[in-house]
Amino acid sequence: MKKPKVIQVVGYKNTGKTTLICKLIEKLQSAGYMVGVIKHDAHEFELDMEGRDTWMYQKAGAHSIAITSDKGNETCIIHKKYTPLNEIIKNMKDKDIIIVEGFKLEKYQKIVMIKSEDDIELLSSLENVIAAVTWIPVEFNEIPVFSINDIHSISSVIYPEK
Repeated sequence: MKKPKVIQVVGYKNTGKTTLICKLIEKLQSAGYMVGVIKHDAHEFELDMEGRDTWMYQKAGAHSIAITSDKGNETCIIHKKYTPLNEIIKNMKDKDIIIVEGFKLEKYQKIVMIKSEDDIELLSSLENVIAAVTWIPVEFNEIPVFSINDIHSISSVIYPEK
């Protein structure tokens, strides 16, 4: 089995990372690629809702909880521990492409989001940057720079069309 291509979308808060990733998922899926997404949350997040069975299992002290439904064709596994990025990627090995939101300091190829002049410093401070996606006019000779609306060109940096 071929390893999935891993691409990171990084940038500061409210620079359009989620917007870009959603557009990329749609474009890549329509081109026939299976896409997985991993999101890093620098803040504490809650996946479960108070009062639900899985929430009660967590409050009772369960270390891992899984919920699955053959009706919805979904499975969710919640572990009460931090899982390193490379372990999560291993669990998505059946995908063609894995898009990672965040994890700025990881080693994978990166697309950097630029929404203001202050964001430009990321282009030189991060490793393995392959492209920038901008909301403002930016010139940076070392890598391709795309408008946030140029999804076709951005997706072709990740994978050529099938």
